[in-house]
Amino acid sequence: MLNQKIEENKAKRGQKPKINGAVDATALFVATGFGVGFIPFAPGTWGSLVGLLIAYGLIWAFSLNVILLQNVLLAASLILAAIGVWASTRAEGIFDRKDAGQIVIDEVCGQVISFVFIAPYIARLGSGWWWWLIVGFLLFRAFDIFKPYPINRLQTLTGGVGVMIDDVLAGVYAAMLLSLALFFVSG
Repeated sequence: MLNQKIEENKAKRGQKPKINGAVDATALFVATGFGVGFIPFAPGTWGSLVGLLIAYGLIWAFSLNVILLQNVLLAASLILAAIGVWASTRAEGIFDRKDAGQIVIDEVCGQVISFVFIAPYIARLGSGWWWWLIVGFLLFRAFDIFKPYPINRLQTLTGGVGVMIDDVLAGVYAAMLLSLALFFVSG
């Protein structure tokens, strides 16, 4: 089974990158989640960890102002989505493959999105808020891997939108479920 997973991972990886200038290099750096997409095993999980670290940093920095935190998380999600569409569109050409395995900006963005509704609960959670980051991480990974309807249909879209949209929706699903869980637990 392990050998089968390794072969599946190899099949999804793009060709050696063909970088033509600084714009391609920048797009590649962003699309690969600052390089973690080049890790040969579980690149999507590594990309999600980058998103988790970004969310952790934002929550830690802005947790004293719930409104500001909410807006910063939303803004970060929108910026990552917009930059992700551009970078992944270029990276598909650089790798000469649709949604190459090295492209993980979609996981970075989706993971940040999974925390957009956590802000109202921060004060009630106290110092244990960071445990909920693990829950959000696991929820996002589950939605990203199993791709329930309509996430599974969105991957057929072309270009950067097709790369990004399924993970954006997986992040929204995770955010809603995490928010619901926090509502009942912290209530």
